[in-house]
Amino acid sequence: MLTGRPGTGKTILVKEVLDSTSIKCGGFYTEEIRTGSSRQGFRIVTLDGQSAILAHVDSPSPHRVGKYGVYINNFNRVGVTALRQATQGNSLIVIDEIGKMELLSEEFQQAVTQAMSSNIKILGTIMSGYHPFAVKIKNLPGVKTLQVTENNHRQVLAEILIWLETQ
Repeated sequence: MLTGRPGTGKTILVKEVLDSTSIKCGGFYTEEIRTGSSRQGFRIVTLDGQSAILAHVDSPSPHRVGKYGVYINNFNRVGVTALRQATQGNSLIVIDEIGKMELLSEEFQQAVTQAMSSNIKILGTIMSGYHPFAVKIKNLPGVKTLQVTENNHRQVLAEILIWLETQ
């Protein structure tokens, strides 16, 4: 699990790992929705090419994280489905991210728990702040949490690639 302050490049590292390996992967990552230099929201993108809006400043959703309304149904339909499918026939599950928005979904928490109990390697990003579920995941046996900073990308990338090569 990668953790660190927002903007340190955790998702960039996940994408670099995906670009650097031929391992069969499933799951999802998140990306910003921007208008010019202004962040308007977040999109979920599955590794098989589906996408949906996860959260947006203009969302009427009653589920809020900061200024963003979270589209839990979109997330469950696209992200949680991708996560559940990733436990079938893949060598790596990607979960970017286990954060405040995603944790509003009970279905997501169940899917993460199921993925964590599989024998499949998981590369994920996880919030650094406190949330009981995030703490539970970080404390599971076999989970290693790597702190990502603006200065240690190459080191973390190398460590992840070595980990993927081991059985």
